[in-house]
Amino acid sequence: MPAFLFLLLAALPAQAQSTSALHLTLVHFTGGRWPENEIVAIAEGAIAILGRCGISAAKTEVVRVDAEARHRIFHTPTARELARGLRVTKPAVYFVDGTRQRPAFDAEAIGRGNSRSRPELADTVWIVRDARDPAVALAHELAHVLMDSGEHTDMPGNLMREDTAPENVDLTVEQCARLRATGSANGLLR
Repeated sequence: MPAFLFLLLAALPAQAQSTSALHLTLVHFTGGRWPENEIVAIAEGAIAILGRCGISAAKTEVVRVDAEARHRIFHTPTARELARGLRVTKPAVYFVDGTRQRPAFDAEAIGRGNSRSRPELADTVWIVRDARDPAVALAHELAHVLMDSGEHTDMPGNLMREDTAPENVDLTVEQCARLRATGSANGLLR
């Protein structure tokens, strides 16, 4: 089979997919270190990456929160307290100043599968201010939430590599199918 025909056939499933709509809530803290315009740009970049799987933004809502400084640092006990009080539409992304979690990550996804002991945090992403490649990191973490999986891959260029980087933005047809099916089943995509 000629190479161009193989590439065309490989691209058809992604192009033929109908679009799934994502309503994303971006939590921004008054007094925090994240400028609102940067938060919106990062979310747009992440959604553009997920667009490779036929996902688009139905609505992106920025929620400004006036909370104690301790809530601007990700730590499970205070995050649970904050999430219980806010009750925002999910998936929700919290743009925090830092983390007290150990090991410390630039961003952390909490899907349904890893939230049994902290149900208030299901379907959320927590991203720290100094995260490397924040749009790629956010797309990676949103994919974890939408797939409800903590799995990583070692495939070159794949978004789900353990370390996020600008060159790692590809998703396989299988990853896209899982992302869309599980995200839809969990009411996170429409």
